[in-house]
Amino acid sequence: MYNQTRILLLFSLFSFAVNAQTITESLKKDKKYQAKAPATIQISQQAFSKSNSTAITWLGMAGFLVNSRGTNFMVDPLLEGYDLPLLMEFPIKPKAVPNLDAVFVTHSDNDHYSVETCKDMSAVVKSFHSTIFVDSLMKNDGLKSFGHYIGERFKLNNVGVQLTLADHAWQNNYKRPGQRYYSPGDACGFWFDTPDGSIWAPGDSKFMEEQLHMPTPDLILFDYSEDAAFHSGLDGAVKIANAYPNTPLLLGHWGFVDAPDFIPFNGDPEKLKARVINPERIIVLAPGQPYLLKKLTK
Repeated sequence: MYNQTRILLLFSLFSFAVNAQTITESLKKDKKYQAKAPATIQISQQAFSKSNSTAITWLGMAGFLVNSRGTNFMVDPLLEGYDLPLLMEFPIKPKAVPNLDAVFVTHSDNDHYSVETCKDMSAVVKSFHSTIFVDSLMKNDGLKSFGHYIGERFKLNNVGVQLTLADHAWQNNYKRPGQRYYSPGDACGFWFDTPDGSIWAPGDSKFMEEQLHMPTPDLILFDYSEDAAFHSGLDGAVKIANAYPNTPLLLGHWGFVDAPDFIPFNGDPEKLKARVINPERIIVLAPGQPYLLKKLTK
């Protein structure tokens, strides 16, 4: 009797395991496909040291760390506290960042202006920079911030900085009582002239003709989103990429958020590669992976 009971129990457990595996495999098949970034590489303290080059490291989401011969700055860093589930881990914690000469924020959305991240890094950040509107938010949050107009130029040590035009005023399509009107000048991109070449970070923006007539950058921190309403969309991304056919593109804004039904985060690099000139220049980094900037041969 004991042996028979034991056999029945083992058979039941085996059947449960088989059914659980079948259900899991079925769920995986039913889940919509998302392109996913390579596995995260943790950023070491060495990434912030002085060097003889300019290295750009993807932070995940739309964020990048730039170390230009010892001048360290981040663009749109989000390193904690996001309100959507993630596919990846962040490559560094805000309180592990040893020093930053500046943080540049393109607009007020919480995947670009992460208040929690910026506050937790504020003790080691010399200055925060954005548009006039975002600067007002930063000042309210107690940050050492500076507001700039589109087209304004200034210096950060050995790096020249200019704000470039962007239009990401999606809030106007979802108005709430008492909400202010958002203008294109509330969001921006940034152009950086480093000793090792130029970097253009267009930021989130719907496609604009002006984006096709910039000076040729040596690198683009490419906002890649297939959402055509408030980003460039795939067609706009192809136009921008092909306007600068030899410029390497470091992709951001993709492969990090676990939201298969939310198109702003679900760009697939393979779709972009299939349509751009010189597709080998599309650089798919892992979060935490550095890329060395090189001037294009003119």
